[in-house]
Amino acid sequence: MRLFTLRIDGAAAHIVVHGEIDFDTLPMLRAAAADLPPDVTELVWDLHDARFMDVAGLHLLFEQPPRPGPARKTTVINLAPQPLRLLLLATEVNPDLELACLLSDVLPATLADD
Repeated sequence: MRLFTLRIDGAAAHIVVHGEIDFDTLPMLRAAAADLPPDVTELVWDLHDARFMDVAGLHLLFEQPPRPGPARKTTVINLAPQPLRLLLLATEVNPDLELACLLSDVLPATLADD
């Protein structure tokens, strides 16, 4: 099975991760995002098949390397319980993380407004 599948629809790219997100898979996932065309302004990480994510997933989602072109909005959809718990814990430890923007379509309104 492939680690991810990629679909580009106009200015939006959807990367569906198949399997765990850890330090073994991080370089390939980062490369997939880095290799997107510059006119892609929205990146959606679909984590439906990613049932486990360690701290490498935090690096993937929150550390966006500088790139040429317009700013790229990053969102995450279809989070399994464990990756969601990790993201919530990360924001408890570091309240400056932009979880509401990353998960704006996932979080209940009461959490997104915090």
